[in-house]
Amino acid sequence: QFVALHLAAVRIGAITNPLMPIFRERELEFMLGWAESKLLVVPEVFRGYDHVALATSLRERLPELDHVLVIGAEGNGTFDALLHQDMDRKAADALFAKRRLAPDDIISIMYTSGTTGEPKGVMHTSNTLCCNLVQFRDVQNITSSDVTIMPSPLAHQTGFLYGIMNPILTGGTVVLQDIWNPRKAIDLINGEGVTFTIASTPFLADLCEAAKDRLEELRSLRLFVSAGAPIPRDLVRMGEERLGAMIISLWGMTENGAVCCTRPDDPPEKTFETDGRHVPGMACMIADDENQQVPVNEEGRLLVQGAGMFVGYLKRPDLYVTDQDGWFDTGDLARMDGEGYIRITGRSKDVIIRGGENIPIVEIENLLHGHPAIAEVAIVAMPDPRLGERGCAFVVTRQGETLTHSEMVLFLQEMKCAKQYMPERLEIVAAMPRTPSGKIQKFNLRALAKNFTPNGG
Repeated sequence: QFVALHLAAVRIGAITNPLMPIFRERELEFMLGWAESKLLVVPEVFRGYDHVALATSLRERLPELDHVLVIGAEGNGTFDALLHQDMDRKAADALFAKRRLAPDDIISIMYTSGTTGEPKGVMHTSNTLCCNLVQFRDVQNITSSDVTIMPSPLAHQTGFLYGIMNPILTGGTVVLQDIWNPRKAIDLINGEGVTFTIASTPFLADLCEAAKDRLEELRSLRLFVSAGAPIPRDLVRMGEERLGAMIISLWGMTENGAVCCTRPDDPPEKTFETDGRHVPGMACMIADDENQQVPVNEEGRLLVQGAGMFVGYLKRPDLYVTDQDGWFDTGDLARMDGEGYIRITGRSKDVIIRGGENIPIVEIENLLHGHPAIAEVAIVAMPDPRLGERGCAFVVTRQGETLTHSEMVLFLQEMKCAKQYMPERLEIVAAMPRTPSGKIQKFNLRALAKNFTPNGG
């Protein structure tokens, strides 16, 4: 239904604003109200939740919301009826001609995932979205013969671009998996001859675990593009061994789509150790606080520009900040080698400054990801009266495994890690707080850690 709905919206000059089905009154009232949405399309029931009752409640509080269409569980909703309704061809052609969009008109609003806690409506045009897709498709050799499986939410830029728009542009087949289940994903890959997918790191980790005894059923899979967060190096290696596919690292944002990625013909050290180099049409620079380029392999702020850049935040022009040369500050920290390959080292807001020294968070997280007891790890700052900040490691352990702080420290010592870089507290958690797209919400972890003190076991 979403494929048809998006194509129809583009045809009549409407703007698509995909929203996550996990959202409830608080999120939806803000997002629909901020966009002054006139039409809301909902499922009748999804995962046992009554979305019709939710939409009815929202409509009472949102004066701009004129219509709610319901996709019925048995195909008998108001959306289903409208989908099969005949329309006068002459009147339709006149309407389409009148409302025809130009390539630089806005066609999509996508709210950011909220890793900083405040969603913003990112606006894109046909040009900004399509040019980015075409360049990425060419770099990865994706053609109409490729079959895509899309487990990422369609209300996230990954799902929207590569689950909806890319199959339309390439004329390829797409398999949509609306509820993630790695074993079911293997069934679909095997049954549909899937060759390509793109999803965040947790999807890759889950698929690797489920694939241990089903390797033959994954032989069609050619490319797994891991996006959304820096991918641990050990997971790239495991992915290639377990899945038999080329694992591609990609870095991008809702604001600019794919910016950097590795290539299928890259040497192993680039595939395993970097987040790739810029795709055609985009450019990257690592800069200091004065927006001056830093030397090769030095850490700095990641700035980007190019044809895939969004055209602003809905009703927030003050937040769309670029310098006089058009560089956009991504909020990420990174290094760039002499061949233009970057490695994301953290978020500028995630920096831990311990006694005046910056801690390389992503590097330590990557080391800890190699510990056999650790399934997931995220390191954030906790305040310290003497050093300013110390590191706190939040860890999800593998099933049946345990971990103590001393064991974690011993592992890092064996990895020849500097003592100052070792997290001084370990917190075992059942699950990480995440955005709908799978990114860890470190602002929630920082809130938990602000009253913590170091532990020793």
